[in-house]
Amino acid sequence: MVGRFITLEGGEGVGKSTLAAGLQAALEAAGLVVVRTREPGGSPGADEIRQLIVTGAKERWSVLTETLLLIAARNDHLERTIRPALARGCWVICDRFTDSTYAYQVAARALPPSVLEDLQRIIGAPQPDLTFVLDLSPTIGLARARSRTIGEARYESFDEAFHTRVRKAFLDVAAREPARCVVLDATADPAGVLSSAQAAILERLGVAA
Repeated sequence: MVGRFITLEGGEGVGKSTLAAGLQAALEAAGLVVVRTREPGGSPGADEIRQLIVTGAKERWSVLTETLLLIAARNDHLERTIRPALARGCWVICDRFTDSTYAYQVAARALPPSVLEDLQRIIGAPQPDLTFVLDLSPTIGLARARSRTIGEARYESFDEAFHTRVRKAFLDVAAREPARCVVLDATADPAGVLSSAQAAILERLGVAA
């Protein structure tokens, strides 16, 4: 069995976690073995680093320090979770991956693109087989995200202009890489978003989920 790597991208409050759960259930019902994970995090070491990144004041880290933390977490995630799962023939669904680092750290916080490219090359970050970009107005997304009661709210404390840059970056990635990326309208109800994603999986990867 060949493993497949699907990533979900988008700004705050767009519904990635809901879609990830729906896709996992649909793919498992189709007889596939699925590993659902997230970034930052996804392995014990990466989860510890996650707490450094997503909590505290927004000025807590410079963009370079923040990116180094993210890459360290990603490397552990790849070593401990993603690569072993793919090697076993599992389908991996990951809530955020390399496109988020580009959107948040390069496009929104002005990290030089070459720095991220070099770091990604060092850890050998793979290209996903399929990426869903959930698109939603930052005004709506932030309202959704800020209504949650969890404490991981560092990125939600950045202003709307920051999140507007993030949204544009995701759409730019999707426009540059249409063979990999599918943009989903995150204003639709969760069932509609899931149905659109399932149709794309059938069309792009040949699996009826």
